[in-house]
Amino acid sequence: MRDYNIKFFNQINMTCFKNFKIHAGIILLPALVGCNSNESQVEETKPNIIYILADDLGYGDLGSYGQVNFSTPYIDKLASEGMRFINHYSGSTVSAPSRSVLMTGLHSGHSPIRDNKEYKPEGQHPMADNAFTIAEMFKEEGYATGAFGKWGLGSVGTEGDPNNQGFDEFFGYNCHRVAHRYYPAYLWHNDQKVELPGNDWINTETYAPDVIQEKVLEFIESNKDQPFFLFYPNIIPHAELIAPEDEILEQFIGKFEETAFEGGNVKKIEEAAYGKNMDIAAYCPQENPKAVFAAMVTRLDKQVGEVMAKLKELGIDDNTIVIFTSDNGPHKEGGIHPDDFNSNGELRGLKRDLYEGGIRVPMIARWPGKINSGTETNHISAFWDVLPTFAEIAGTEIPGETDGISFLPILLEEEGQILHDHMYWEFHAQGGKQAVRKGNWKAVRLNYYDRTKTTVELYDLEKDPAESTDLAHEFPEIVLDMISIMDEEHSYSEDFPFDGVN
Repeated sequence: MRDYNIKFFNQINMTCFKNFKIHAGIILLPALVGCNSNESQVEETKPNIIYILADDLGYGDLGSYGQVNFSTPYIDKLASEGMRFINHYSGSTVSAPSRSVLMTGLHSGHSPIRDNKEYKPEGQHPMADNAFTIAEMFKEEGYATGAFGKWGLGSVGTEGDPNNQGFDEFFGYNCHRVAHRYYPAYLWHNDQKVELPGNDWINTETYAPDVIQEKVLEFIESNKDQPFFLFYPNIIPHAELIAPEDEILEQFIGKFEETAFEGGNVKKIEEAAYGKNMDIAAYCPQENPKAVFAAMVTRLDKQVGEVMAKLKELGIDDNTIVIFTSDNGPHKEGGIHPDDFNSNGELRGLKRDLYEGGIRVPMIARWPGKINSGTETNHISAFWDVLPTFAEIAGTEIPGETDGISFLPILLEEEGQILHDHMYWEFHAQGGKQAVRKGNWKAVRLNYYDRTKTTVELYDLEKDPAESTDLAHEFPEIVLDMISIMDEEHSYSEDFPFDGVN
């Protein structure tokens, strides 16, 4: 089995290897030409980096990406002061594999975690110790590292525990199932369970995202005098749909035509509500799902505003890179559907799809004095590009292989940006799915596990971004090329077999 990611440096000079990528087992080195061209772009004072990851926020859920039913002024301000990405993609179409891709710089055909695989008694399948993560890279460069929100890459005490994957401090949900609930009885601070006042799975007093936000601001305050990497995987607006009854929610009650949600993801309806029979993994009943969804996104926006205000208060705003994005497309749980607010914009599909709506996500990058204000880019990029980009910013090398290419030249609007030959995704549920984007062409393979039902669709995203017209029969040679890429980019995984075909 190929080891796509190792923690150990070879004792050689890898300065020119920052942008290499893997294709069919061959290392391509497009960055060798002029490999030192960006060395002067990073100041001696290393910048702080804050990466904010929303949960199930759709491509069209921000004002700066077309949302008109509610506003997101603080996130939109990030866009007006930075760069908006039009063609940015998540690592996967669900939580755990998407985060794994982000952390390791390896796409879902190579990444160590490829599905939301449960782990008992709590959590998801742990990322192995030999995975090299963004946090470990920053830690080796002298950065303080913190993660606050939803983890899902390894239970407390396992190899995948955030403290064992490079984070000095973790606070939040370790488990995706528990993160279905916004009023949990506890959160985790490193390896310690922290009970939340007034919460006992029956009573709901302390809203977990607010507590996590407090810890985020404390981390920034505590590390203001040294470079830090802050990973903020916020759980909003993932289902369940519930929010404090405060002034944020009040502004939306009665604004939309509502259909009450009785509770979902349960065998018995009484398991949905908080109470003695509650199923933690369920979604609570909600009388006003649209109002609550709008309030939750508004709360997320306010939290981003508070982070930016803290940076200005501490005088470190100019030396801090802030990136905002989402882990996958919008969900349809908890009483809301993407159509209610046009959450996926003009794109087809949603969470768990490999159509554009399931994997294309908003991304905004702000870096005062480096990224020009109010800019946007059509550059095609994805989560696996983040690690090499951060490595170049930090002035370090990646000790292993990556599927990513640094997009620092795009951020700085300089020449020399290397382009992907293609992008690849796989999804292990719903019969098995694969997708490839190559230039403007996009192929989606469905029902991979049952070869009697397997189909391959082909779309021209330039002419048909909504993927409404399948062109597979018109361009069979392109379909064959896409299938070849799919077969090449999937590597064997003992922990995540792809229908046993590896």
